[in-house]
Amino acid sequence: MDLLSVNDRPGEYPPSYYAHAASPLPRFARAEGEIACDVAVVGGGFTGLSAAWHLAQRGYDVVLLEASRVGFGASGRNGGQVGQGQRLEQDELERMLGLETARALWSIANQSVELVRELAARDEVQARFHPGVIHAAHRARYVPDYAAYAEKLQTEYGYDQIRALDRDELRALVGSPAYHGGTIDMGAGHIDPLQLALGLARLATGASVRIHETSRVTRMEPGTSVRLHTETARVSASHVVLGCNGYLGHLSPEVASRVMPINNYVVATEPLGPERQEEIIRGNHAVADSKFVVNYFRFSDDHRLLFGGTESYGYRFPRDIAAKVRRPLAEIFPQLADVPITHAWGGTLGITMNRMPHFERVAGNVLSLSGYSGHGVAMATLAGQIAAETIAGQAERFDVMASVPSPRFPGGPAMRWPLLVLAMVWFSLRDRL
Repeated sequence: MDLLSVNDRPGEYPPSYYAHAASPLPRFARAEGEIACDVAVVGGGFTGLSAAWHLAQRGYDVVLLEASRVGFGASGRNGGQVGQGQRLEQDELERMLGLETARALWSIANQSVELVRELAARDEVQARFHPGVIHAAHRARYVPDYAAYAEKLQTEYGYDQIRALDRDELRALVGSPAYHGGTIDMGAGHIDPLQLALGLARLATGASVRIHETSRVTRMEPGTSVRLHTETARVSASHVVLGCNGYLGHLSPEVASRVMPINNYVVATEPLGPERQEEIIRGNHAVADSKFVVNYFRFSDDHRLLFGGTESYGYRFPRDIAAKVRRPLAEIFPQLADVPITHAWGGTLGITMNRMPHFERVAGNVLSLSGYSGHGVAMATLAGQIAAETIAGQAERFDVMASVPSPRFPGGPAMRWPLLVLAMVWFSLRDRL
C-alpha cells in the first residue's frame, strides 16, 4: 500500500490545524534531469531538514528530495510534545545495554531537547517552545512507579527538572477525573511541529541547500557514487541520508524489516480562550498519559485544545477522524464532550519492536535514521545533526544510537500489518483493565 497517497493528496498538506495556522513556504521545484551533489538527503521532515542544514553548515553541497511537501509527514502532524529522555526509560536501558551506554543515551536525549530549544529561539523558525510535560497515570497502581522513576532521575542522573505529582497535585494541573498522579518534567515541553519543520527548511535554504518537493525517490543504487532515481531526475551523491521514517516504502528492505508504519490521529477544538484553557491544563503544559494507546494533549498558541490518540487497525484513515478521537477526548474531559472540533487529521509515523530509534549504515556511504516511535520531535531533529557529523567523520553519537538492538518484525514487512492489528487490539484491551 502506498502510504504517501492512500490517505493524502501528494503535494498537499493534510487538513490539520498546523497547516491552517502556518506561514507557508513557496513550493520548491521538482527535481529534473541529472543532478550531482556531495550529499543527497531523502525526506523533508525533521531528520532530513536538520541533516541538510547541518551538512550545509559544514560546507557540503546538499540536495534534499521530498516526495510531497517539506513537513508533510509525521514531522508536521504530530502532537508537538518535546519529551526528555529516550522512548524507553533509563531502568530498561540500563538492563538492556549497561549503565555506561544508558547514560550516554540519556545525554544524547538531553542534547536533542536543547537543540529544539535553540532552534525555537531563532527568527527563521517562528515557533515558541513552551516548557513542561505532565505524564499522567490512568491507574492508581502506576503512581508509585512514576514517583520512583522521578527520584531515580533526580538522584542517579542529577536531573532536577522532574518531580512527582500526587492525585491532588495532578488534578490541580489537569482538569480531568481520569488520572491518579504522575510527574511533571519542566525540562521537556511542546512546540508547533510544522512551524519547526518549516523553520528548518528556511535555515536549510538560507545555507544553500537545494530542496526539491514532489520528488519521490523510487530507487536507490548504492555504490561509490550513490544514484537515486525519481520520476523526473537522477541524482548522484557521494553520501545519502535516508530520513523517511514511516514513509520509507520499499526503498530499503533492510530498514523496512525493523521500522513499521502506524497511524495516529489528532483533533483541534475551537479556541477556548485563556481562562478556560487554565481550567483544563494549568500553566500551558503538555500532557501524555500512561495508556499504551496513549492520549496526548496540549493547547495551541490561540487556545485550542489539540488532542491526539485512539487506536488504528489499518493503514487507511477513518472516514470520520473527529468522531473517532472525540470518544477518548470526552472520556478524559467530560466537560468538553460537545466542544466543536474545527480540524481533524491523521498521520503515519514509524515504530520499532523495542520503541527505540533505528540508526543504521545501510551501506558505507548511506545512513538511515528513523523509527522514533512517537518520540521524534527532539530526537529526529538531533538525528539530522548526528547524520551530518557522522558523514564528516565524527561518528561517536551515531555509534551509540546504532548500538541499541533493533530486532526485525517477525515475518518481515509482509507481516507488519497483521501484527499491527493484533497488537492494537491486545493493547487497547489491556488499557481498559
